[in-house]
Order: sequence, then structure tokens, then C-alpha cells
Amino acid sequence: MTPPREVSPFIIYGFFLTGLMSSLCFRILPIANQLWPGSFRPIWYVGVIGYCLFFLYRYRITLKRRRTIIGMNLLAKLKAGALDSNDREAIRYILSSLTVSKEGLNYLIIFVLSIAAIAADLALG
Repeated sequence: MTPPREVSPFIIYGFFLTGLMSSLCFRILPIANQLWPGSFRPIWYVGVIGYCLFFLYRYRITLKRRRTIIGMNLLAKLKAGALDSNDREAIRYILSSLTVSKEGLNYLIIFVLSIAAIAADLALG
């Protein structure tokens, strides 16, 4: 097995923005329902479709990392100190992938948007 390649920053940021947009859609639903009831379903569909795309992408990234670790037997080789250049490249890919991931930032933004949505809904309610 050869080490996987990293995806481009364009793809990383594209899916980050997709997840962010979907999160925003779900957080504004209560407000939209009160202020513009006809916009509820379109906003909901954008949010659901965006989340489907975002979480499918995240699933594929996790699966790619896992397959690399298991398929290349990296844990056993690391323990035995028997890493070749392909193994080191695979480990570099995994660490780089974790480093450039916007997953943590996405979670933080979702948390902040959730608090803001609750506050806005309570203020409007």
C-alpha cells in the first residue's frame, strides 16, 4: 500500500465552508420561522444537504486515515521501530492531515452559533 496524498486547501476550505453554512442554516431556522415562515423549508433543505456533503467528506477522511494505519500496519511497525520511507510518508500524511483540518474550528463555530441562536430565539420568543 502506498501512502495517501493530501487534498488541496481548496477542498479543505470548501468543505469547511459547507459545514459552516449548514450549521448557520440550522441555527437560524427558529428566527426564520418567526420572521419569514416561507423560508423555513428552503433553509432546512440547504442545511440538511450541506451536512450530508460535509459529514460524508469527514467520514471519508477518517476512513482514509484508518485504512492507512491498518493497511500499512503502522502501529506495529512504530512499536518495533521498523518504519521504512513509505511508512514515514504515511505517518507524515496522517499528522499533516490532522494539522490542516478545520474540524476543531468548525466545532467552535457551531458552538458559538448555537448559543447565539438560542439567545436570539429567546429574545424573539
